[in-house]
Amino acid sequence: MSYSTQESQQKAILVHVEFYDFNKINSPLNAVNEFKELSLSSGASIVANVTGKLNRPNSSLFLGKGKAEEVRDLVEELCAELVIINHELSPSQERNLETFFGARVLDRTGLILDIFSTRASSHVGKLQVELAQLTHLSTRLVRGWSHLERQKGGIGLRGPGETQLETDRRLVGQRIKTIKKRLDKTHKQKEVNRYSRKKSRNKLAALVGYTNAGKTTLFNALTENSQYAADKPFATLDSVTRKNAIPELGPILFSDTVGFISNLPTQLVESFKATLDELRSADLLVHVVDIADQDFRFKMDQVTDLLSDLNLSHIPILRVNNKSDKAGIIDYRSLSKPEAGEVWVSAENSEGLEELIHSINIFLRGGLFKGWVTLEPSLGDLRSELYSSRSVIEETINNLGLIQLSIQIGGDELSELEKIEGFEVLDKEKITIKEAI
Repeated sequence: MSYSTQESQQKAILVHVEFYDFNKINSPLNAVNEFKELSLSSGASIVANVTGKLNRPNSSLFLGKGKAEEVRDLVEELCAELVIINHELSPSQERNLETFFGARVLDRTGLILDIFSTRASSHVGKLQVELAQLTHLSTRLVRGWSHLERQKGGIGLRGPGETQLETDRRLVGQRIKTIKKRLDKTHKQKEVNRYSRKKSRNKLAALVGYTNAGKTTLFNALTENSQYAADKPFATLDSVTRKNAIPELGPILFSDTVGFISNLPTQLVESFKATLDELRSADLLVHVVDIADQDFRFKMDQVTDLLSDLNLSHIPILRVNNKSDKAGIIDYRSLSKPEAGEVWVSAENSEGLEELIHSINIFLRGGLFKGWVTLEPSLGDLRSELYSSRSVIEETINNLGLIQLSIQIGGDELSELEKIEGFEVLDKEKITIKEAI
């Protein structure tokens, strides 16, 4: 049996504690269910769920004495190997609980890091996860090596002059520095890529949202890609950018990003700097919301708050209410308000995408123009550009020898083209910026 198989079959007890003075308005309706989904996503075999309430966490064990004894009895009775607690524990609390339970203890941060470690596939993604894990581990290297004390002096007893604990801290610190250098190098390369994108005048729309909101499914529908999508938390861990595959959208790139989650550990935010930089360079944030989730309002607010914390509030946001079919919504079109930045879709069924396309065009291109224009023969370079951007639908030569094109182009782009001498829009009074359907 492989190590990974053994890990996936670990018997785990879940412990979720609520605090009496906790603000219910800003809390999920079903936090226990989210915690369970995270635990299952890590591969744990859940053998018991323990819930409770506290006035304040115990400084030593986090849990109250009675609740801690209840969990310890379950560990012994069910032969559990792991206890997962849905809160962030201090290093001393984690260590004390492991001694008290006689089993390994994992807090919420450790659980998320474990899921990330199994999902990272790219080189950069793996480095980011390792950095987060080492940053978290560095605070846990407390009395971890009692079997190797500082070496005493004397012939044959002269050692390195440091404990194993100090050696571990030094090695972890060196590894963190190495990873940061590699990520900085990658960050600089991405800066070059972003500069090239800006120079080519491609717009970038980044898909953001709570984990498991359906971002990757929508991404695949817009780009005709086949990125892995699944109904579980953090199915996507590596940021991916692809060209759109819908002619009505023109030169727009879409970026699929890592999903957010409440109480996102600080070290994760720092470690995923490259991913966050991708968001900062976006021209539009497409906020995907799982509208069928009973906690959608809480999760939507969590994403909004996190975007604000990351100083991304200045970027235009388009809200996409996904999984509308599961919410019982039938007429998506009547609810959608493309001009106001809110549309209702079912990415899985590719329904409601027309209004989404229209809204993206409004935000990024000033709407969409479909109609006939004429070019003087000397504007061959402009004609080539229009073909390269997939804007030309049909071409003819009129009686005056002018190039006549049926084009589909963004309203903002059209305004720029009208400034060029020799370019003319036919039937100006009939120009309309209309829907891409």
